[in-house]
Amino acid sequence: MLGFLVRLLPFWIREPLIILVGTVFGVRILFMALVDGEGWVPAVIGAVFLLGAALRVRVVVHALRARHRRAPATEAELEPVTPVPVTPVPVTPEPVIPAPVTPAVRRPVEKKPNAFAQASFAIGLFAVIGGALWIEGKLPEDGTAATGASRPAACRLDEDEELPSAYRSTPGAVTGADLCRALNRTELPELLGTPAERSVYASGTDNTAPLTDRKVAQPEARVEFETYTVELSATYNKLTVAQYAKLTTYGDGRDARKLTVLGRPALLTSDHMMKIQFDLGSGEGASGPVEQGPLARTLTVAFDGKDRGGSYDLTVWSEAGLLPDDSALVDIAEAVLPRITRGARDQD
Repeated sequence: MLGFLVRLLPFWIREPLIILVGTVFGVRILFMALVDGEGWVPAVIGAVFLLGAALRVRVVVHALRARHRRAPATEAELEPVTPVPVTPVPVTPEPVIPAPVTPAVRRPVEKKPNAFAQASFAIGLFAVIGGALWIEGKLPEDGTAATGASRPAACRLDEDEELPSAYRSTPGAVTGADLCRALNRTELPELLGTPAERSVYASGTDNTAPLTDRKVAQPEARVEFETYTVELSATYNKLTVAQYAKLTTYGDGRDARKLTVLGRPALLTSDHMMKIQFDLGSGEGASGPVEQGPLARTLTVAFDGKDRGGSYDLTVWSEAGLLPDDSALVDIAEAVLPRITRGARDQD
């Protein structure tokens, strides 16, 4: 149906339109294949589009040359009216007055559309569109000048899950979507010391704190990179950072360090992650007991300067056991925590 409608268009509209569409699609698909790494199949498809556009350009060029070889339109010939001879009357000789001659009518030359101008306009139009698509692919997501940082992965959220009642009963409680939106920033790799990396996974969940009978809201957000994994959580309980610092003295608190972040009490601690392996029937692994995972570094920051209970926990770890400097965690907290706002979900 679409092909039939295209064939109904005049030649000098149809051909530039086909050239425009073929070139734009070809350039875009080739850009996806070569720059975004989509593989060789899109590259072949893009090359086919460009080849079809090139063949159409050749058809238009031949039509232009044939049009220029034609003889130019000439003006209409003059058509004078032949005067009618008058027979003299012998009885009354009078001077013969010749009939008036009608002046020749000059017909205006009919103007035809300029084929060269139409073709030039079509080629210029698809060049502008192709350039706009190329520039769009180079701009970062926030529209600022390109800095070489890749766009972050989109946050995966459990939109269909019902929000636990602990969030509705806690004034000012944020959700996992709010935390993920604040944490998943383009500058996060640079703050971690790995500016060339891009996030490969991001998610936000609306959890509750363990051993609280689902009465304490504890939303979490996670952003994963090739080197590090960053997790941000908020716990709406009555435990203050000062009380938590005292609890660390009963354990192995050699790596604990008190400090102030954004004018609030904060605490840096280290602990090992847990490693659990499940066999889902694929035969590739076997279930086993909980094992000790890689070492993680956590920065706990109070909700406010008065430390009246509740805190944010910013945790960083890597499978290789690498950890960034403590200053990196402080920089991330100072960049992320002020951006945490409610709004991802309406709360009653």
